[in-house]
Amino acid sequence: MDKKSSSKSQPSPRKPSSRSRANPGRSSSRTSPQKFIKSSSRYPSSSSPSSRERSPDSEVPPSLSEFSERSQGISPDLIYGKHPVIGALRGARSLNRIWLVSHLRADPRLQALLLRAKSQGTVIDSVTSQHLDRAFPEINHQGIVAQVTPYDYLSFEDLVQQAQSSQTHPVILVAEGVTDPHNLGAIIRTAEAFGTQGLILPQRRAVGITSVSMKVAAGALETFPVARVVNLNRTLEALKTAGFWIYGADATASGPLHRANFTGPTVLVVGSEGQGLSRSTQKHCDLLLQIPLGGQTPSLNVSVATGIALYEIYRQRQTP
Repeated sequence: MDKKSSSKSQPSPRKPSSRSRANPGRSSSRTSPQKFIKSSSRYPSSSSPSSRERSPDSEVPPSLSEFSERSQGISPDLIYGKHPVIGALRGARSLNRIWLVSHLRADPRLQALLLRAKSQGTVIDSVTSQHLDRAFPEINHQGIVAQVTPYDYLSFEDLVQQAQSSQTHPVILVAEGVTDPHNLGAIIRTAEAFGTQGLILPQRRAVGITSVSMKVAAGALETFPVARVVNLNRTLEALKTAGFWIYGADATASGPLHRANFTGPTVLVVGSEGQGLSRSTQKHCDLLLQIPLGGQTPSLNVSVATGIALYEIYRQRQTP
């Protein structure tokens, strides 16, 4: 091959693409979910016209959904929806990251809270509702999702001490075998609303605090203490020793709820969705009570029954 033909076969130097020029610092090796989301530190706020006019699909790849796939569904360290996230921002829990649609930055309930969270190290990313839909198709995110530190359960001893220091005659709720996080969240929301001093859950054969229960609780978990215990029967005996009366709510009991006296230190025990209270738990209750029903339905949903019982306890403690 001669020099002339050799020089013709040499490829001309390649010009850098417009993509490379536009993104000189972008690394193709990043694999974290954050690469799919617009960081608030790089993009204009919602008040900027360029922020509203920017095509979201051209800036954020649709593979945001990989975050959900890697998490095998909704991770327990995610909370979503306005009320749960606002509750977390107002409470003592630490938030690692918040993803929210731009227009929520103008929400007066969020503005100061977001500024405080950012000053404490929380990363706040702007996304579109479509990106959240693709990443989390099974949830009603309401335009905001947050990644929180794992829920910090109170110890049994601390929960009892805190309850006794806050009320002369405290009320503690015990939920045995509740497996549906929606029911647990509804129970927590109702218990906090009626001024209950805390909730005790067994560690086995029962759901713990998850992102679903946080969502249903609508922010109540940020001020409502929850403890988990290994042995529920021993826990009930310890509560008796601490001066509490133990009342078990069970559909098969003979005593009507409204005949009991709930004015002293009270523990209300509710059972699982299908089986109610176990035999062993019933034996550790001082009194078993049922809610009288007038229709054909033989029983109530556990969260509804808990709400009725807690209201009766609350009603008896109100001054005439």
